[in-house]
Amino acid sequence: MRILAIERDMPGVNPKRMLPHLRSEAAAVWALTKGDVLRGAWFTAADHRAVLLLECAGEAQARRILGALPLVKRRLIGFDVCALRPYDGFERLFSRGAPGAGA
Repeated sequence: MRILAIERDMPGVNPKRMLPHLRSEAAAVWALTKGDVLRGAWFTAADHRAVLLLECAGEAQARRILGALPLVKRRLIGFDVCALRPYDGFERLFSRGAPGAGA
């Protein structure tokens, strides 16, 4: 299952507290990439929040994986987790008589 994880700030955390842990965070993200769990990692353009795409059994496993990241373990950041499912809108192209199908 693909899981989208979007970083969120923890209330009252000064971002400078993260600085000593950024190298270990990058190493952990690299390990997840090498382990074929992390399929992509980005930062938002507006506010530099991490956006991760994971491949795992479900939201519970994703939360465990994310919980092991150094910044999360230290409660410096958190993640909002959203399970994704495949887009099924293409079925409209092939079903006859369906609204918008062009029968």
